Amino acid sequence: MAGAIASRMSFSSLKRKQPKTFTVRIVTMDAEMEFNCEMKWKGKDLFDLVCRTLGLRETWFFGLQYTIKDTVAWLKMDKKVLDHDVSKEEPVTFHFLAKFYPENAEEELVQEITQHLFFLQVKKQILDEKIYCPPEASVLLASYAVQAKYGDYDPSVHKRGFLAQEELLPKRVINLYQMTPEMWEERITAWYAEHRGRARDEAEMEYLKIAQDLEMYGVNYFAIRNKKGTELLLGVDALGLHIYDPENRLTPKISFPWNEIRNISYSDKEFTIKPLDKKIDVFKFNSSKLRVNKLILQLCIGNHDLFMRRRKADSLEVQQMKAQAREEKARKQMRSEETADLLAEKAQITEEEAKLLAQKAAEAEQEMQRIKATAIRTEEEKRLMEQKVLEAEVLALKMAEESERRAKEADQLKQDLQEAREAERRAKQKLLEITTKPTYPPMNSIPAPLPPDISSFNLIADSLSFDFKDTDMKRLSMEIEKEKVEYMEKSKHLQEQLNELKTEIEALKLKERETALDILHNENSDRGGTSSKHNTIKKLTLQSAKSRVAFFEEL
Repeated sequence: MAGAIASRMSFSSLKRKQPKTFTVRIVTMDAEMEFNCEMKWKGKDLFDLVCRTLGLRETWFFGLQYTIKDTVAWLKMDKKVLDHDVSKEEPVTFHFLAKFYPENAEEELVQEITQHLFFLQVKKQILDEKIYCPPEASVLLASYAVQAKYGDYDPSVHKRGFLAQEELLPKRVINLYQMTPEMWEERITAWYAEHRGRARDEAEMEYLKIAQDLEMYGVNYFAIRNKKGTELLLGVDALGLHIYDPENRLTPKISFPWNEIRNISYSDKEFTIKPLDKKIDVFKFNSSKLRVNKLILQLCIGNHDLFMRRRKADSLEVQQMKAQAREEKARKQMRSEETADLLAEKAQITEEEAKLLAQKAAEAEQEMQRIKATAIRTEEEKRLMEQKVLEAEVLALKMAEESERRAKEADQLKQDLQEAREAERRAKQKLLEITTKPTYPPMNSIPAPLPPDISSFNLIADSLSFDFKDTDMKRLSMEIEKEKVEYMEKSKHLQEQLNELKTEIEALKLKERETALDILHNENSDRGGTSSKHNTIKKLTLQSAKSRVAFFEEL
């Protein structure tokens, strides 16, 4: 009896120790995962589990997104998962997405998994037309997407129609021109063939380098009103705060880079921005909902934090990741060199075999001529001799064909060798760039920017404020100007390519199908505008911050 009671008590105790759990579904850009989470888990517990599962270390760019009444929200790291305003029906679903975007993808994104997730997300935003992309740029981006998926172009494999089932262009672009799917495929494939030798990660990075200069890339838009009640859009991105006309999301009316902003706060629906220059008056605007204000402040804090930190020395963790990336690229380079050496050796052997066969074919031809010259005239001997001549001719023909085949094989191997050496050269150049040419001072320790240190906040009832430190803010201005110039130089050659395609397909355009953004983009181009975001921001910040604040108040 006592034993039975003890057994029941032991089982009961064990049962009480089992933590209660709930099921969570995490949706990434290319997969879905489910986890059993403890009821007490906070957002950070779940977020860290997802990052470990993905092998992702550059966590500061990402977050877990959900929707509240048609408003986007992000899981808070210091708050219990189930305390968020999410559906309690299991599985509770969150989307693992990039929350903050880099200024320069090539310099900041180290891990291949990070690059891949950004590539997939930006590609979807362009195809869903959440980021406006002009037609000619859409074709170029599609060619890199094809290279990333299919590898090097091979006309014997990638025959006409191989892209028929692929979604590569925004529907707006397809509808804008009198072009068949075959015509679009032909133009995409023409550029795709030029990308030979690029690995998947290289093609995806080229995609991001082009996409990051699109006007709407990485911008979060919010409906606001200034003190006069004028309806405007606030844009928050890696570069700063931007004010737009609601009908034009491409070109801001005014901009305030992060290095010009000292403090951002809100009370109820009113937001207050304090410029770095304390002599300049604050400017205020109103948003539509309190929860939108919370999101705006989160994005401002995170983007400002990354803006400052990427201009400081790398943390030990980031240094380690970059070192590992360099080692991996070095291994790829070694494999490329080994492949080139093997191809060279095989090409030499094949060339020697082709020469030997050609020599044997010549000897067979000489033997045939000798036989003809010394042929005996008797009928029997003539018959035998004719048979020998025929056999010699057949042998000579076979030798000639084999010699030609071997010669072609040698030529092909020489071509493969040349391409392998070109790939090796690019790999060495890439490795050299990584180890010797930072675009700007490397990033600092970048923990996930949210949640920020609680001590940095002043929380009073429904008011929330965040101060940006003045340290090094003014010093950043000259560095930023230098970066803008570098971006302009890099995009010059690309712009020439895009203009060539634009001219080629212009005659096929159905102008009556142009959207408002198409018209705005064309007007910008006609005025001599450029797709460089840095150039646009530079022009908008030529005036003093005081003048820009006054302009905003009078809109």
